[in-house]
Parts: sequence; structure tokens; C-alpha cells
Amino acid sequence: MRYKIMTDNFEFRSIHPDEVEQAIAIEQICFPSNEACSPKAMTERIAKVPQLFLVAIDKSTGKLAGFLNGVATDEEKFRDEFFTDIDLCDENGKNVMLLGLDVLPEYRGQGLARELVYRYSQREKANGRKKLFLTCLEQKVEMYKKFGLQDLGIADSTWGGEEWHEMVLKV
Repeated sequence: MRYKIMTDNFEFRSIHPDEVEQAIAIEQICFPSNEACSPKAMTERIAKVPQLFLVAIDKSTGKLAGFLNGVATDEEKFRDEFFTDIDLCDENGKNVMLLGLDVLPEYRGQGLARELVYRYSQREKANGRKKLFLTCLEQKVEMYKKFGLQDLGIADSTWGGEEWHEMVLKV
């Protein structure tokens, strides 16, 4: 019941241009500097494909509590360039490469990350997408499996000098 009550406290929608600074700040909190999206790349991503962001707005504050974002493509392998080159986005692509699931620490452990993934997958399925891909560190694999993703093993990605697992969700 706590999960249902918690999600009722949020509005879920695409990001607005005036929320760029909040998104940049949240990214810097949620990821270490070697993994975080740069402010420039985040700004470009929001400007070009705001519809590929799903934000959770805390209704009590009107501020972002978290978000999920990605780029659409017909590709089926995650590559590091997706993080930095928004021009790789094909808005009609059949897949989405998820670039970041960000939930502020004070909202963690309440089902918000799971709800973002679920709502994003449902929205993108309605948009004709086939698969969502992401990369994650070893310690996050089990969490993403609980969200319905399948572990494809070690990714080609070496973003931030880390070893990543590539995961997929068929929508």
C-alpha cells in the first residue's frame, strides 16, 4: 500500500525546458563525476528530445524528485556515444537507449525508480518502441531484474572507466 500512496504524490510527464538546471543538479547528485552526464550534454538532450524524458514531480513541492531519460534509435547495442552525441537520436527509432535513472536520495526505497521504469516502458510501447536498453553496474543488476529487465552480460560500454552490464526490456 505504501507504494501506491507514494506514487499518488507525484505527477509524471515529459520534462519542461525550465527544468534543465534541476535535472543537471539531480544528475550530479545521483552519479559520480566520472559517470554523470555533463551539463552541456544534459542541456542539449533536453532541448532536442524532451519527450524522451519522464520526470516525477513531487506534488507537494513542484520540484523534480527523479527522472528517466534516453535516446531513440534502431540500434540494438549500447555504445558510449549515446551519452554525448544527441544527434545519434532517431526520434522514430524502434528502441530507446536509457541514459540515466535518477532518483534523489530522499525519495529512494519507495518504489519511485520502479514506477519511472514502468511508466516509461508503457509510454514508449504506445509510441511503437520494441525494446529499452540500459547499462548498469554489477550492484544494480538485481534491482533492474526486479523491474523486468534481462541481463545481457558485460556491455561494450566503458563509460566513466567502469565495467557495465547491458540490460534490455522488451516492451
